[in-house]
Amino acid sequence: MQFGRAVDSYLRHLAIERGLSDHTVSAYRRDLGVYTAWIEDRGIEDPASVTPDLVADFAAERARADPPPASSSLARLQSSVRGLHRFLAREGIVEHDPTARLTPPKQPQKLPKALTIEQVAQLLAAPSGEDPIGIRDRALLELLYATGARVSEAIGLDVDDLQAGEVLRLRGKGDKERIVPVGSYAREAVDSYLTRVRPALAAKGRATSKLFLGARGAPLSRQSAWLVIQKAAEQAHLTAHVSPHTLRHSFATHLLQGGADVRVVQELLGHASVATTQIYTHVSADTLRDMYQTAHPRAV
Repeated sequence: MQFGRAVDSYLRHLAIERGLSDHTVSAYRRDLGVYTAWIEDRGIEDPASVTPDLVADFAAERARADPPPASSSLARLQSSVRGLHRFLAREGIVEHDPTARLTPPKQPQKLPKALTIEQVAQLLAAPSGEDPIGIRDRALLELLYATGARVSEAIGLDVDDLQAGEVLRLRGKGDKERIVPVGSYAREAVDSYLTRVRPALAAKGRATSKLFLGARGAPLSRQSAWLVIQKAAEQAHLTAHVSPHTLRHSFATHLLQGGADVRVVQELLGHASVATTQIYTHVSADTLRDMYQTAHPRAV
């Protein structure tokens, strides 16, 4: 099998069998395009001809690139290459996996940025007034913080995903569903949007079941949701960087600071592994250390 066909087979596997998002599959495609070009430049057309030394040379050359790539980018590239060869070996397309002993670069652990409870309150109160777009924006922001939803999950919601207004059905990575509670503030904001705003917005566009709509009646896009958050951050005069993921990080951090069990937070966030969720416990530990060093007379 030629390299291009092998990559196409692997990408179809990621999209269809593993259910990865279009965005994630596109990232794999870009990385494997770099790898395929490098391999073909060396006259290799068959994946079975790739050796461990060749893969190691590729990884070393990419690490020495000018300018040097970020460790996260290098790790993702190596992950794409390992995934490809592991897939080909598992499917019997090649006999051996040349990446079996490839050691991924160690990445520094990045703690997620979270807002304080006071900053979140300022952000959620930013869309003021009674204009339709402000009511919609307030509903979106309240729902993101109340549920810890990814922004892609929020804009993908259908009206029917609100079950009796008290719980929400979210579809996460791999199209996996989870049920999360919705607090009273978010319920009130969403109810106001549904009764006072959405019918008029829906009348402007084609019929759609999506919960959040744009000014012309089309489903709200990811970019538009990002702009909603950025606008609210500016209106709230927040100096901290606020991204679509900031409210999700704040949701998890505040739950753990309030005494929630890490496994409960794992379920609410839709993490496949509790290890992913445990990074938020480090945020809480850092806060405790800072408070200790500030308050204890013999801490420093």
